[in-house]
This record gives sequence, C-alpha cells and structure tokens, in this order.
Amino acid sequence: TLFKERRKIMKIKKRWLIIFLVPGVSLFIFMYAISLVTLVTTSFTEWRIGISPTFIGLDHYIRMFQDPNFFTAFGNTIVWILLQCTLHVGIALAFALVIARKKRYCKFARGVFMIPNIISSAAIGMLFLCILNPSFGPVNQFLRAVGLDCLAKNWFADSKTAFWAVTLTWLPFAAVNAALILAEMSSIDEDIYEAAAIDGASESQKMRYITLPLLRNIIGTCTILAGTGMLHKFDTIMMTTGGGPGNRTMSMPLMLYNAAMRDNNFGYGNAIGVVMMLTGLVLVFAVNRIYKVGEVK
Repeated sequence: TLFKERRKIMKIKKRWLIIFLVPGVSLFIFMYAISLVTLVTTSFTEWRIGISPTFIGLDHYIRMFQDPNFFTAFGNTIVWILLQCTLHVGIALAFALVIARKKRYCKFARGVFMIPNIISSAAIGMLFLCILNPSFGPVNQFLRAVGLDCLAKNWFADSKTAFWAVTLTWLPFAAVNAALILAEMSSIDEDIYEAAAIDGASESQKMRYITLPLLRNIIGTCTILAGTGMLHKFDTIMMTTGGGPGNRTMSMPLMLYNAAMRDNNFGYGNAIGVVMMLTGLVLVFAVNRIYKVGEVK
C-alpha cells in the first residue's frame, strides 16, 4: 500500500512538473528554436525583399570567406571578445575585491560604479563623441592647454586611434559583473577565513587560496557574459564610427546589419549570423573548459 501511495505521489509530481515546464519550453521553441532553424536554413538561400528565398547552397559562405572585410570584422570582434574576457572581467574582479574589504563604502561605490551601466549604450556613445570631439572635446582641450597640441586629434576618425577610442566606450564599465562577484563573495562562509587566520594565513594568502578559488564559477560565468556580449555589441559602434574609418572598427554585428538592411541581402546576413552563433558556442565551450564552470572542486 505504501509503495502504491509513493507511485501515486510521484505521478502527481511528474504531472505538475510537465505542466510547469510547458510554458518555458513553448516559449523557447517559438522564440528561439524556430528562429534558429530559420537563421540556418535561410543562410543557404538568396533572400531579398520582394524575392522569395532561393536555395544557392554554400555561395554565401564562399563569398564570406573570400571577403577581406569579413576577416577584418571577425578579427576586430575576436580582439574585443578577448579584451572583454580579460580586462573587463579583471576590472570587475579588482573592484569587487577592493570594495569587499572596504564595506563602509560598499553601497556608495557600487552605486556610483553602476551609473554607466544604467545609461543606454547609444547615450554613452554620444557622450564619448562629445568628450573626444576634435574641436570642443575636453580631452583635446586639455592636451592643447598643456602644450601637447600634436597629440590632439579626431579620435574616432583617425585610423590609428579609432579602434581603441571605441573600445574605451564600454571596456571600463564592468559594474554588473562586479555586482555578481560581490554577491558570490558574500556567500563565502566567514568560518573559512577565521580558520585560515588561526593557521597564520595573511590577507594575500586568504585571497589567493580561498577567495579566488571559490570565485572560479562566478568568474567563469562573468567571462561568458562579457565575451558573448561582444557578439551583439552594435549600437555604440554605430553611434561613434559606423565601422569606420574605412572598416577599422567594423564588427560582425555591424556587418550583419549592413548586409541585411543596407544591401537588402538577408541570406548573406544570416550566414554571418550563423558564424556569430558558432563563435559564441566555441567561446562558451572554451570558457567552461578553462574555468570548469559548474564542477565541484
């Protein structure tokens, strides 16, 4: 009788589990799975407004890998991903470690550090256009005031500085990742630190042998979020340089936009989208392997 009751309870639990899963699974299918299938299938077609998709095989991919502009955009995107995964996450980690030791100023510093992240990327782009303006921007005005007129330039239009000027518009703003790391740090049991202190461990040893290893999962997660975020970084680049000068700051999302919206070639744009998706999957897989995210150590 007890066995039958347990089986009955398990059946009820499974029924409710399925009921609660249906909305999420349905949303995934209609919002992502269908779109993903459409993305992949139409990348093998010639598809323009007013023209029904026509199968052309690998033509778009052959064209893509023969286009030097694609390799420039791909290279820029990879460099930005690497900068995000290292410097951006590093800034967040350093900020979190410092603030965690200065708890008195934690709320104030975290609030101030968060301000750029709650402003739209387009507004940030416009702000930097003003800051680095060649005529009235404070950066150039300061350089001229201290007698360094030779260094004053149009930062977004100069091919030597455009890439780094665009990078500066988002790289230092790591408050979201810092908040995630701080939240993870607050969950570390203080007894571990007390035991280490009794054993004579210094603050640097605590950080090296306790804090950083226990933050491995969240650092890996932040690295994935930061890296994959660059695969849809569009508005800031569009607002500041539009991919120029030439194609010095061209990115894969911007190239996709130009192919689909400017050139009316949705098939080619979707082929670029497939490469972006595969790049993201490789990034997630690599970061999971490096940081062993989700594994108990």
